[in-house]
Parts: sequence; C-alpha cells; structure tokens
Amino acid sequence: MLTVNIICVGSLKEQYWRDACAEYAKRLGGFCRFSIIEVSESRLPKSCSAADIERVIETEGARLLEKIPSGSFVAAMCIEGRELSSPGLAQKLEAIAVNGKSRVDFVIGGSYGLSEAVKRRADLRLSMSPMTFPHQLARVMLCEQIYRAFSINADTRYHK
Repeated sequence: MLTVNIICVGSLKEQYWRDACAEYAKRLGGFCRFSIIEVSESRLPKSCSAADIERVIETEGARLLEKIPSGSFVAAMCIEGRELSSPGLAQKLEAIAVNGKSRVDFVIGGSYGLSEAVKRRADLRLSMSPMTFPHQLARVMLCEQIYRAFSINADTRYHK
C-alpha cells in the first residue's frame, strides 16, 4: 500500500480546516497510508528585509527536508510548477506506485514559498493554479485532490 504524506509548514488555525483535512484523511485510509506532517513556521518581525525572508524560507526548507527520507517521490507544491488535471494526478500516482516507489511526499512551504533546496529535491514541481490560495485552503484542496485521484484510480463514483 502506498504511503502518501503532505509535509507542510505551520498548523491549521481554524477547526473547520482541521475537520476537512481529517475527513479526507479518513476517506483516504481505504486507499493508502495517509498523514499530514507539520513543521514549525518561522516568525518574522513586522518590518523585515528581503534577507530576513530568505533566511525564513531556507530555515523552513531545512525543516521540510528533514522529514523526507531518501527514496521518496517528492512533489513540491509551487506556483511555477506543472498543472495537472485530476485524472492527470491520478495517472501520476498510479505511475509512481507501478514504478516501485512506496512513498509520495507532497510538500507545501510557508507563506513565502519553498526554498530552492526543496525544489531541487523534488521529482515533480506541481501547481494547483496560477491563482494564490491561503495555505490552509491549499492544504484542504490538496487533500481533496489526492482523495479524488485515488477515487479515479479505483473507479468509484466520487469523481464525475
């Protein structure tokens, strides 16, 4: 059974976001071993420099990379990444499993994005949209799309 993780910076503040992720995690239990792994976010003062922001991106990136074992397929969620349809993501997950990978890690950076080190580690740079979404919503959307992908591959009625 494939292990699928979302490795992300920060925690969900509102209960409704946590509830939504928990619901998709429960549904995914029939298809894969699924978990959300959170690393702490770095705080910036209200007035900060570009160097301060870059330092935060690098620090958070190092925390994210610590959670990724060698041999894992890594999908970095970033705006400059490749856009996939839901069936395209389903095909990608199926291909990863067929090619012998047992673990897939989707990585979501902090509010300033992902470090170049994380992007270099990625096997796939993936974008949800050219639009910008709050990180909490993006996490829920990714959970839903992972569930939809497994549902497509299992030929369930969820995906219409």
